[in-house]
Amino acid sequence: MKGVMQKVQRFGGAMFTPVLLFSFAGIMVGLSTLFLNESIFGTMASDGNLWYQFWFMIQEGAWMVFRQMPLLFVIGLPIGLAKKQNARCVLEAFVIYITFQYFLASILKFWGPSFGVDYTLEAGGTSGLAMICGIKTLDAGMFGALIISGIVVWIHNRYFDKELPDWLGIFSGSSFVVIIGFFVMIPVAFIFAGVWPKVQEAIYMLQDFFKASGTAGVGLYAFCEKILLPTGLHHFIYAPFTLDSAVVPGGIEAYWALHLNEFANSTASLKELFPAGGFELFGNAKVFAPIGITLAFYTTAKREKRKQVLALMIPAALTAMLTGITEPIEFTFLFVAPVLFVVHALLCACINAVMYLVGVSGAFGNGLIAWLSLNWIPLGKNHWQTYVLQVVVGLIFAAIWFLVFRFLIKKFNFLTPGREEDDQDAKLYTKKDYKAKKAGENDLGYAAQILAYLGGKDNIIDVTNCATRLRVNVRNADLVRPEADFKRIGSHGLSKNGTAIQVIVGLKVPKVREQFEECLEKNILPDAEIRPDEEIREKTAQTDQEEGKTNRDGNCRGCLYAPLSGKAIALEEVPDDVFSKKVMGEGIAVIPDGETVVSPAAGEIAVVAETNHAYAVVTDDGLEVLVHIGLETVNLRGRGFTALVSPGDKVKAGTPLCKIDSALLTGETPLYTPVIITNMDEIKEFKAIEGNVTAGKTCIIQYTK
Repeated sequence: MKGVMQKVQRFGGAMFTPVLLFSFAGIMVGLSTLFLNESIFGTMASDGNLWYQFWFMIQEGAWMVFRQMPLLFVIGLPIGLAKKQNARCVLEAFVIYITFQYFLASILKFWGPSFGVDYTLEAGGTSGLAMICGIKTLDAGMFGALIISGIVVWIHNRYFDKELPDWLGIFSGSSFVVIIGFFVMIPVAFIFAGVWPKVQEAIYMLQDFFKASGTAGVGLYAFCEKILLPTGLHHFIYAPFTLDSAVVPGGIEAYWALHLNEFANSTASLKELFPAGGFELFGNAKVFAPIGITLAFYTTAKREKRKQVLALMIPAALTAMLTGITEPIEFTFLFVAPVLFVVHALLCACINAVMYLVGVSGAFGNGLIAWLSLNWIPLGKNHWQTYVLQVVVGLIFAAIWFLVFRFLIKKFNFLTPGREEDDQDAKLYTKKDYKAKKAGENDLGYAAQILAYLGGKDNIIDVTNCATRLRVNVRNADLVRPEADFKRIGSHGLSKNGTAIQVIVGLKVPKVREQFEECLEKNILPDAEIRPDEEIREKTAQTDQEEGKTNRDGNCRGCLYAPLSGKAIALEEVPDDVFSKKVMGEGIAVIPDGETVVSPAAGEIAVVAETNHAYAVVTDDGLEVLVHIGLETVNLRGRGFTALVSPGDKVKAGTPLCKIDSALLTGETPLYTPVIITNMDEIKEFKAIEGNVTAGKTCIIQYTK
């Protein structure tokens, strides 16, 4: 399911490539329409004057994007989706798409009535037909273009590098892709002829539904568009409305620009003139929300960080207000407080609904630059009252954003910019940051982020884990990021003891360790991080030299002490195959005669069994040591054992771990207590020492790492 979602998101991102062209084209259409308005420029704008001719030429050039929209999506999709030779794929998509249209036109010409299509009608209107590159064919708009282009991309990725016999070598590469596409398009054209007319009927019904839904429909549309932003699926919400014929022929932007002069010269309300414009009001949130959000962030920030917050927020807010690019602000919500983003989406729905309710309509999908060129300036003469009301309502909502955000930030102590730890700078977050955090749940992203925060590959000596913690020995502790950064990416905390670092991950730590080691081996770092530079490498080498360390191959000698007084015996003598056959690891066993179980080494308690009969200690040098009191003592359900420590406790060699009921020691069956090293891959040399032992004083295992 995750793979499917990633593919859908990638498709949505690729679809956005040609969309980037629409903003500039729309502005130029708006400006040229303004300069051709006779009510503003008088006779200068009359047909036949040089002024008119010049701006008519500009307008025609700007209309290219809207008139050739399907073709733009055809050639735009391969740019984002082709895995190799993108330029070749663009050519292939163009050729195959035109071929498809010729096939479809021929089918409709001869068999149109069988598919419910009257091919004798003129293209446009409600005929369901359109002219595409001079071909009269079905008006499948953006969707038809994306489907065909998507098929071509799939063929290209699969067969572009296909090796053909020498005698067919001339047809390899793009030629082979076009040949396959040629034959594939024949059945696809027949399928389209049969299916698309019914899709068109559904689109017409959708138009009627949204028109009939009025204000509620506008609000629901705005909420869906915003709440899907993190997934990348919001393109599939707005694109059919804005760029295709879901509510008006050709899409809202094209329709608005085409009828701009008509709307400018009319004194009827904008809502009456263009009811579909309610679905192009989401730019209101882009202009007014940043005002309230910036003030909320500023007033809730620590006093010493407020100037820093302003320095961050003012450029981000101005960018959003002027151009409609809101990512730095909105992804900050997602990163530090997803609840704020949900509230933000609800407020976006509300402002759109209220704007439409008071009569605002038009092309308000972007920022102030587009507003001025496509709405305020050309239509200001007859509709200025509506635009004044728009500003008033917008400022009221800016105040609502401020009050709501300020309340939630203070109530739930969200770490918005300026509220970070004292040693952290205020910052905004990007989509890359958000993805890196989300990746922490189940892929390499989280492990890669940890690696980056620990100073990169060159700063890592070794890595182990206990039940909840990733234990890493580093060369230079100064390169390790503060605890707040680790918490921000989803970790529970950070523990530092010199160069011994523990990242508190939780129960998923075994998986995270595997991923961390993979990142370490391949030097994988997240996109949002900078790889350690030469300065870090120099610092690391300097630290090693100063401390007299060698490298990862250096030896470390250690000792594990008896956890109980009694007699130490070989592990092979324990009457339990799991231990005697060393399934869990190498070690030794103690037949106790004392009641107190102590830690065999200095370190940290990783695990305390629910029944208190087993304890795992991760030593300061990274060994994972299991002390298992008795063989089938789990069946006692805790009776006879009193735990004296908890997971996470720091211990020394000899620190009491557990108290044993004396009745268990006097039973018929000896209370064999294995002491097992579970990560023997860390050990180079191992020696078990048998005989009489004293708890916490007698060395029973000697090892070299």
